[in-house]
Amino acid sequence: MSLITTPDSRRRRLLQASIAAASAPLFIRHAFAADAVDRFALGLASGCPRPGGMVLWTRLTGADLPPKAEVSWELAEDEAFSRIAARGIEQAISEDAHSVHAEAQGLKPDRWYFYRFSALGARSMVGRTRTAPAADGDVSRLRFAIASCQRWDHGRYAAWADMAKQDLDLVLFLGDYIYESAAISNASASGPSPRVHIGGLCRTLPEYRQRYAQYKSDPALQAMHARAPWVITWDDHEVDNDWAGDSSQGLEPDFPARRVAATKAYWEHMPFPKAMRPQGHEIRIHERYDWGKLARIMTLDCRQYRDPQVCPKPGRGGSNTLSIKDCPAFLDPQRTFLGLPQERWLAQSWDATRPWNLLAQSTLMAQMNWQTDPAEPRVHWTDGWDGYPAARERLLQGLVDKKLANAVVLGGDVHANYVADLKQDFNHAKSRVVATEFCGTSISSQGLDQARIDRALPHNPHLRYGRGDQHGYMCFDLAAGGLSVELRTVRELWDANSPVDISARFAVEAGRAGASPV
Repeated sequence: MSLITTPDSRRRRLLQASIAAASAPLFIRHAFAADAVDRFALGLASGCPRPGGMVLWTRLTGADLPPKAEVSWELAEDEAFSRIAARGIEQAISEDAHSVHAEAQGLKPDRWYFYRFSALGARSMVGRTRTAPAADGDVSRLRFAIASCQRWDHGRYAAWADMAKQDLDLVLFLGDYIYESAAISNASASGPSPRVHIGGLCRTLPEYRQRYAQYKSDPALQAMHARAPWVITWDDHEVDNDWAGDSSQGLEPDFPARRVAATKAYWEHMPFPKAMRPQGHEIRIHERYDWGKLARIMTLDCRQYRDPQVCPKPGRGGSNTLSIKDCPAFLDPQRTFLGLPQERWLAQSWDATRPWNLLAQSTLMAQMNWQTDPAEPRVHWTDGWDGYPAARERLLQGLVDKKLANAVVLGGDVHANYVADLKQDFNHAKSRVVATEFCGTSISSQGLDQARIDRALPHNPHLRYGRGDQHGYMCFDLAAGGLSVELRTVRELWDANSPVDISARFAVEAGRAGASPV
């Protein structure tokens, strides 16, 4: 497999990196050291933080890699690596694209560390990571961001560069890390797209690996991976647009084999533990993380176990947008978005003993009625939770049954910023609000025309905010007494150094579901 790094591209990357690093913390500047280019050109990452450790990731690159290479890693309490807390040796093998998933253990809870890798005479950049607080630890604060949908050929990654300047404990990535589509002649406001996908539609393991290598070559994305640990789930484009279980949008007969390839490449390129290594196309993504006594964080898998979308277009699978009058299957109570085992797992995972429950999943959960005539039946998009309303009702009822004080749902996918009240019954104005939702826009993927959203908002009064003309991320500051949120928006999508504005601020008061503008 050929990687996308060339001498010219390396020089451009280092030039971009030097500009980006000028205002970054010291350890981020190390991320762009020249000795990292050949063997660690895709950077490093950490994830799955626990009180005693986390996963450290990298992937060896460059010409003439041996079938097996020894990679040493070390993790220290200080950036100078004078106080080593853990170290180890991993074997990077060609079968796993020379990826490394080192599992640091025996660490102190609720503290920051620095880490690096060495292999084949080269040393990596330095990354910063942290452990989660002890499960019974008193925690006053959690600062985190949510992000999703970073399509390479739709814009530059100024949002990641801005996020790397924030003082965050955690990043929640909610899906569409890559896009599987072929290279296209994509137009932007300034003319033809400055960067395009290498290769065609991803179908094979080498093709998915190459696509991850292309995305991970971006210096701003590398800087954010080196800044804080990530907790990650996927959506559709890590495999195929609108896929659901073993059903693809194109109804291709060999889709199960394609799923195997996509799932393997996904695990190879994420800071996931060895225990998550997929078996065929099966990979366990849903998980829970406790942040001391302050919050429980749960991630969901909204693709692998769901029923196929209802009423697809003739001859195709995947999504459609249509009236419930024309598709009675919308209301089938047996349909599931998560699969019944994951539904049961979630119902048992809500934690009423902690002040906050954060549900990290991949799309908009609130109802979105696209019918602008209130006299007509509702119109919904079938790929999101609106295509599975009974499953959504079961999930929200679980919140009520647990008597949770503060539940917050976090989503992505739809390339727009939405802030919503989650209600037991979206079609009755007086129905109880049971949770708050923040659905973040894309890092770069283009979204719907804002005029269409503006026409729909009056018919969705539970939506407090809706903007499809914004790209960036959401930044959160959580304390026992409340949650504050900033919607950070890139001003110029094709400018890697674009300013980032705060488009809106919201707050959620503990004990009172629903967000208020600040």
